[in-house]
Amino acid sequence: MADYVVEFGKDGRPVEPDGRLDAPAFHRNHQAIWSVLQTFLESKSGDVVEAGSGTGQHVVEFAGRTPDITWWPSDLNAQHLKSIDAWRARAGLPNIRPPLRIDLADPAWCAQMHDGSGPGKLLAVFCANVIHIAPWRVAEGLFEGAGRYLRADGRLFLYGPFKRGGKHTAVSNAVFDTSLRERDAEWGVRDVEALEQLAGKAGLVLIEIAEMPANNLVLVFARSKSA
Repeated sequence: MADYVVEFGKDGRPVEPDGRLDAPAFHRNHQAIWSVLQTFLESKSGDVVEAGSGTGQHVVEFAGRTPDITWWPSDLNAQHLKSIDAWRARAGLPNIRPPLRIDLADPAWCAQMHDGSGPGKLLAVFCANVIHIAPWRVAEGLFEGAGRYLRADGRLFLYGPFKRGGKHTAVSNAVFDTSLRERDAEWGVRDVEALEQLAGKAGLVLIEIAEMPANNLVLVFARSKSA
């Protein structure tokens, strides 16, 4: 079952005076996610955008492990942006930039790349627990933007619960999917094959599916050789 189903700061957990939010999911999943990211990011340099950073804990954790990579956290929610900035200030790491306010439903979601205030061509895009709690147009925009902004050797890493072949991978994910759709008809656990179709339109191809704890997956996309 996916970890994040409500807006951080409205889940009953305390908010620190500086605005820092704490996601229990981060403490459970960051090491497993890093085991996948590490194989690609270690010993590399460049810009990485975390699309939908939530509390900001993942970006701080991963930036601390990759000093030669510049991390650009992002979100659309104002309280999340405040938390990200607070975690960034607390960490004091020179390779984390101020959070970008982006709307993934807009295929040109990293407009800051064009005005000089944002990153250059991206080594990677990392997105965790977003597309199942958002309308399908967010997944469409995420992939279209990734196809636009990734370097030739770049990667898109997508973490969360997914269906495979139109079927849930666990009963708990099916129950979770039902609960999501009851809350918002536009939400829901997405099918890997449907995401592969979006990737293909953006010039990307699925190159790896990594099994994660709690019936989650990390999907890794790279540029198609024909793109």
